[in-house]
Amino acid sequence: MSTSEVDKVKAAIQRVVTYLEKGPASTKKVQKKLDDMTMTINELQNDFADHDSEIETGARESIAETVERILTHFKVDIDIEEALRERDW
Repeated sequence: MSTSEVDKVKAAIQRVVTYLEKGPASTKKVQKKLDDMTMTINELQNDFADHDSEIETGARESIAETVERILTHFKVDIDIEEALRERDW
């Protein structure tokens, strides 16, 4: 996995954190941000392929665990499967 792709995944996740840090938001709005993040990561799969890489099992699990920790930290009541419902990785 190329550093630039990893940085792009990190940036997509960070945008959700930045949004949540602004204060309480409806579950619907948080889910929209999570969907945007997930679709951004989905789109990065082509970048990974261009570098003879992919979002491997360990990376997928790490992304899911990170999102789950973020949801817990900000007390957002969204199941992890629902949070990442748009993923195709």
